[in-house]
Amino acid sequence: MTIQLYYWPTPNGHKITIFLEEAEVDYQIHPVNIGKGDQFKPEFLQISPNNRMPAIIDTTPPDGGEPISVFESGAILLYLAEKTGKFFSSNWRDLKVVNEWLFWQIGGLGPMAGQNHHFGQYAPEKIPYAIDRYVKETNRLYGVLNKQLAGRDYIAGAYSIADMACYPWIVPYAKQQQNLDDFPHLKRWFNNIAARPAVIRAYEKSQEVSSQPTVTEESKKILFGQTAANLKQDN
Repeated sequence: MTIQLYYWPTPNGHKITIFLEEAEVDYQIHPVNIGKGDQFKPEFLQISPNNRMPAIIDTTPPDGGEPISVFESGAILLYLAEKTGKFFSSNWRDLKVVNEWLFWQIGGLGPMAGQNHHFGQYAPEKIPYAIDRYVKETNRLYGVLNKQLAGRDYIAGAYSIADMACYPWIVPYAKQQQNLDDFPHLKRWFNNIAARPAVIRAYEKSQEVSSQPTVTEESKKILFGQTAANLKQDN
C-alpha cells in the first residue's frame, strides 16, 4: 500500500504522519505550502474541495479499483484505521469511545485551539475579549481531556487514532497560554506520546518538509480572510 500524502507541518498534518509512521505504511509526501497558496491550486482542489490539507490518495484501495482520494484529517484517520485494522477496534463499545474522542477533537479542541492561536498570535488587532474567550475555552477542554485520562494510559483505553488526533493540538500548549502542570494526567499522557518512536519520526519528517514558520506577514493575506470569490477552480 502506498499513500500519497498532501501535507504541510500543522497539527492536522501531523495527525496523518503519526498514523502512517505508527502503522508502518509506505507513503510519499507532497508538500502543500499553505503560506504560499498551494491549497488553492486546481489540481489540489480536485482532491480537497475545502482547500485545506491534509488529503491523501490511496493508490491501492480496498476494493481494488481506481485510486481513492480522502480529504479532512478525521476522515483520513478513520479511512486508514479501517483499511489497516490498526489503532481502531472491532469491538463496537470500544469503537464508540474512539469515535467520541476523535470527533471531540475535530469539533472542539482543534477549532477552539485554532481560534486561540489566531487571536493570540496572528490577529492584527489584539482583542482582549476574543483572546480571553478562547484561552479559557482551551483551558476547559484541557480539563475535560485531563479528566478522561485519569486512570488511563490513553484516551480511549488502548492507543488509538483518538490519541493521534489530539496530541498535535496539545503540542503548542505554551502558545495557547496553558500550563501542563495544571493537568497532571494530560501531562503524563503527553510525555508518553511524545516519546513514541513513530511520533518522533513523524515530527522529524515535518522538519524535512519545512523548518520555516508558515504564518508570516506576507502569508496572512493568503491564510486569513479568504471568501468564496477567492477560489479559482476548473469547472
